[in-house]
Amino acid sequence: MIWREKRTLLAILGLLLAANAGFFLTYRVQYQSRLDALDARLAQAEGTLEATRQSRLKAEQTLQSYKKVENDVLLVFDEHWSTRARRLTALIAEVKRLAVASSLVPTSYGFSRGDTQEISTVTSGKRRNETLGASEMRISFSVRGTYAQTRRLINLLELSRQFVIIEAISLSAADAETLSLTLQLKTLFRDEQPDAAANRL
Repeated sequence: MIWREKRTLLAILGLLLAANAGFFLTYRVQYQSRLDALDARLAQAEGTLEATRQSRLKAEQTLQSYKKVENDVLLVFDEHWSTRARRLTALIAEVKRLAVASSLVPTSYGFSRGDTQEISTVTSGKRRNETLGASEMRISFSVRGTYAQTRRLINLLELSRQFVIIEAISLSAADAETLSLTLQLKTLFRDEQPDAAANRL
């Protein structure tokens, strides 16, 4: 028979097959654990990367929010609560514009300048007055018109983007359909050179 004649060759082939099978099993056992460890490390690295991305996005959102708040504060500080030189003309123009929009045009305006504002602080039981770094100005005027017109004027003043406060209102009936309205408005201007106490605020 042929297998008897090729016994040596078949034995060698059998040994090679057994060696290959042993090597494959050894490789499978040893390297499968390495592959599993690498997969675990990859999953951990991907998780760390995702967490880092989320932290970065959160930090960027926080930075954007901070920049927006900073810009809003600067806008209020530079435009709505600016110095007299920068805001006075715009404030007077705004008050006149709102009066015209209400169909109530005053014949004259009165202006008075207030003192620099102070705040009281208590430190170690002692009260101190510190300069706020702002000064007052009052605008007063009188108009005559219907109830709807006076109400519209007051509403427009309250909604104005200018920093203006309605300090006093005097209202009386001129006749059956006409009201006489006297308004006193107040605003604050930032001082040109605020002192250290104002800088702290």
